[in-house]
Amino acid sequence: MKIIIAFTALFLLSYQAEAQQVPAKIENIPFLCTFGKEGSKSWGDDDFSQTFFFVIPSTHKDPVYIRVYDPGASGKHDEQKGKYNTKTKFSVYGGKGCVTEKDARSSSPIGKYKSGNLLHSKTFGTDYDGKWYTFGPLNPTSGENWKKVGGNVFKIIAEGISGDDGNLYRYFLSTSPTKNIEIEGGNAFTYEYTFRMHEDPKEISHVYPYIDNRTISVKQGNFDWDNDGELKIITNSRYAIFLKKSGQGKWMKSEHKIFEKEKESTFDVQFHKNKKNPAKNNNVSFYITNQYGETLPFFTIPIGGVPKPKTNIKITPK
Repeated sequence: MKIIIAFTALFLLSYQAEAQQVPAKIENIPFLCTFGKEGSKSWGDDDFSQTFFFVIPSTHKDPVYIRVYDPGASGKHDEQKGKYNTKTKFSVYGGKGCVTEKDARSSSPIGKYKSGNLLHSKTFGTDYDGKWYTFGPLNPTSGENWKKVGGNVFKIIAEGISGDDGNLYRYFLSTSPTKNIEIEGGNAFTYEYTFRMHEDPKEISHVYPYIDNRTISVKQGNFDWDNDGELKIITNSRYAIFLKKSGQGKWMKSEHKIFEKEKESTFDVQFHKNKKNPAKNNNVSFYITNQYGETLPFFTIPIGGVPKPKTNIKITPK
């Protein structure tokens, strides 16, 4: 109980307005990415499915909306493979087991990951190019109340149910069905990211896993990084832990010990492109587990803030 209370207090302190946008500005990720299930995994999507969770504070009683930018696969933002033929299904869940079901928090779409009550669902083809589609209204109490994050949780799953194109899109948690208006205290998290990197090699993308006090080591997995530059972790005491990097269509994993002072804090996982020869249209999948194999959450706004190391010691994998 003390662990949950401490985590919830830290979570509440971390709220910022830009948490409503997914990916958040602080992450510097252009788009989420989900390919049609007939696509090649060598293009960066390991399972053609992506799950995100939205937290609405228990104090918020008014209806909320989950908005999706460019949910169809066509036009200037998406990755075309021949003629656009991809259909992407977005489904919103709430209710008991929405997030507390173990399979829902996996890095892979397996078992009971579609747990909870299905509230809304829509399949998109080439429609809504460069436009917003809104799911809702959602009564906050129709989400699952999870004391660990201090609010009601909704889940949205994006699935590439057919085709082979890459669908690039964003989310926004809003109080309005037609505008992006932040919910005070709202946040979002996921257990595996699949996203598009910037084309500009000067841009650095970030994801922020939270390390609880049970964690003594972490194992990272990155997929289809295309050897595009460096991957490293910044902690509150280390700068930096360099990660093993994957090639095209492959996974690469590495394990790293956690210092006691790094527990109950956030890590900054940084994605640095190759400045001399950057990969084009680079999509990457990424997750982190603890020593028990449990997937750790990435919050769009880092819990407790971005870590600022107090030393310049560098650690490289053996």
